[in-house]
Amino acid sequence: MQQGDGTEAQVTWDDQQNINRFGRLNNRLHELADEIRLAKEANENLEDAGNELILSDEDVVRFQIGEVFAHMPVDDVETRLEQMKEDAAKKLEKLEEEKESILAQMAELKKILYGKFGEAINLEED
Repeated sequence: MQQGDGTEAQVTWDDQQNINRFGRLNNRLHELADEIRLAKEANENLEDAGNELILSDEDVVRFQIGEVFAHMPVDDVETRLEQMKEDAAKKLEKLEEEKESILAQMAELKKILYGKFGEAINLEED
């Protein structure tokens, strides 16, 4: 691999492993972005369902369990919705933490790889 100053840097096995690891982390980062977007949408949908339930004046409402709708008392549905909201919030928090961890690992790998290869390697997305 040729560096910006015209000299050639040898790509060692460890360098190649770091480049591959960076690529895998970058792919996971893109997957996480989609997962985070879907988790946020799920949280919003659960919030909307909770708000609709508050506005409802019925004692029994339809609640979807898998692919089936079941008639359930409003109190039970409220309890289930609250549990689902908590689970969804925990999942979103976990995804955000994983994203931060990946970004930190990628930053460290960028330092190492740019330190060795300079402008001869491009790790930035356009």
